[in-house]
Amino acid sequence: MAPSTTTVSAPQLVVGLLLALTTVAAVSTAESAPAVNTSCVTGSAGAAVSIGYGGARASAGAGMSLGAGVYRATCPRAEEIVRAAVQRAVAADPRMAASLLRLHFHDCFVNGCDGSVLLDDKPPFFVGEKTAVPNANSLRGFEVIDAIKAELERECPETVSCSDLLAIAARDSVVVSGGPSWEVEVGRKDSRTASLQGANTNLPAPTSGVTTLVQKFRNVGLSAKDMVALSGAHTIGKARCTSFSARLSGVGVSTGGAVGASKDLTFLQSLQQLCSGSAGSALAHLDLATPATFDNQYYINLLSGDGLLPSDQELASPGAGAVPGADDDVSSLVALYAFDASVFFEDFAESMLRMGRLAPGGGSSDGEVRMNCRVVNSST
Repeated sequence: MAPSTTTVSAPQLVVGLLLALTTVAAVSTAESAPAVNTSCVTGSAGAAVSIGYGGARASAGAGMSLGAGVYRATCPRAEEIVRAAVQRAVAADPRMAASLLRLHFHDCFVNGCDGSVLLDDKPPFFVGEKTAVPNANSLRGFEVIDAIKAELERECPETVSCSDLLAIAARDSVVVSGGPSWEVEVGRKDSRTASLQGANTNLPAPTSGVTTLVQKFRNVGLSAKDMVALSGAHTIGKARCTSFSARLSGVGVSTGGAVGASKDLTFLQSLQQLCSGSAGSALAHLDLATPATFDNQYYINLLSGDGLLPSDQELASPGAGAVPGADDDVSSLVALYAFDASVFFEDFAESMLRMGRLAPGGGSSDGEVRMNCRVVNSST
């Protein structure tokens, strides 16, 4: 069960942060994590995360049922193969952890977790999601997924779906970066279709306000709490200057109150210096303090006014406390996660599981296990 988040208001937590920010940043996750039993899993940083699955198998929607040990009999080394490949990829390119995590997110938010984001365009007969505005020249890591899939096909042909591969690789990317672990539910099938329109309309933009973000998540059956927890994925990775240009011009920017005011101007000036003369192509760390470590520093940054994307910084804005339609106080959750990494880790893992259960609208009856993640089997 997730810990309660309703005892302290955001303003009280922000005031407390002024007194304890240094201590919060230094306290190890292992010291703050509660004792757990054998049903729990641990992150590589030592954070213990207790996950409730609601039974051995969890329904993911009509026609699709997921379980935690589906491949133990049919492909026992599947997760070992994915884990080792992710470790190699991140060792070669630390940014790849965030890229693989983002692939899973962009897959699930468009017609459920069905591997559709991986399909290549075949004009004029098929146009997929890769050229959608949120994805074009932005998503990366496809070659890593290709290499893992090829190895899985050699080990156990036509067994592990590309959509399951994305879910496992996302978990392993978090773990290798120092974040929590969880037992990935698998059993998805790969779609034979994709939706360019869905990718253009369903995925949140880096300029989205809190109300829009909450609605985008509600549209797929996720809560405001899921939105705040999953936004914590921005504790790793980079973004191009074009993604946060609104921060530089002051459009839609909130400093998050008195805490943010002291550092915000200096932070924005450093971004302006980075982006000037780059035609928007320069990259900035989403979390300047601990850019390659999956931790709760992202939320501490928001309270300091140092969120990179406008959509990130808006989570700590004064107006985020009571968003219409939100079932949780967004700004209070930001402050809670800034104070307690173990709570963030547990909520993030649970939200990843819920996102992973987003099923294609028609279930899995029309799905397949692709042999090549870029094309449907009939085209190989």
